[in-house]
Amino acid sequence: MRIALYQPDIPQNTGTILRLAACFGFPVDIIEPCGFALSDARMRRAGMDYIDHVDWTRHNSWERFLEQRTSGRLVLLTTKADSSLQDFTFKADDILLFGQESAGVPEEVHNRADARVAIPMQSGLRSLNLAVSASIAAWEALRQTGFGHDVPPHTGGDLA
Repeated sequence: MRIALYQPDIPQNTGTILRLAACFGFPVDIIEPCGFALSDARMRRAGMDYIDHVDWTRHNSWERFLEQRTSGRLVLLTTKADSSLQDFTFKADDILLFGQESAGVPEEVHNRADARVAIPMQSGLRSLNLAVSASIAAWEALRQTGFGHDVPPHTGGDLA
């Protein structure tokens, strides 16, 4: 399973997603151009030292990403979806693709996706935050395909 970010706009979301990927063991593909430099301090602050534990790859274009892609379905998380997250069956080699915060993905990218999945939410609202969407989709994909780690869940500190 991988996460791919198509031309992300907000460095804090990218940093948060890199942190998520580190914790869950997801490799990440960042498809440029981004709306910020990948050395941006805001991205590093959100990702903290977790960024150093992520296998992430920069692709200078959508075409380059497609050329370097090895396997797995492209599962686009979008409000213009064919199916709902709770009805979709994930596979262990899927690539969870997320679009720009400001514009989603262009028609060319939308059409290239093997599946289009929406996270259900209240009608009349546009969308969730990108990092929140990535977290929800990643967890559901892991729930279905198996986490794959022999690590007990982190429950936080003890309350005295």
